[in-house]
Amino acid sequence: MTESFALDAMSTSKTWVWLAEFTDVFGGEANYSWVRRVEFSAPAGASQRVVVAAGKAALGLTGVRCETVDCGDWYQLRPVGSQTVAFLRSC
Repeated sequence: MTESFALDAMSTSKTWVWLAEFTDVFGGEANYSWVRRVEFSAPAGASQRVVVAAGKAALGLTGVRCETVDCGDWYQLRPVGSQTVAFLRSC
């Protein structure tokens, strides 16, 4: 019984708030001459795929191919063929 209770407790609908930053690139580095910041949420313990999909949707990048780098507790997205970069950080 204890194991099933623990699994039920983990399946509650808790969400994490994430911050997405989308900016231009100069010389391969984030330039911040302009920046768009949005907050979005993803389920607690969500996989990289779920978090990246939610972040791309919040930034209006759904359907845009990106190179994704897992940097530990945040993700870096580089849209292919664009001089831009996005960062997804948990708050």
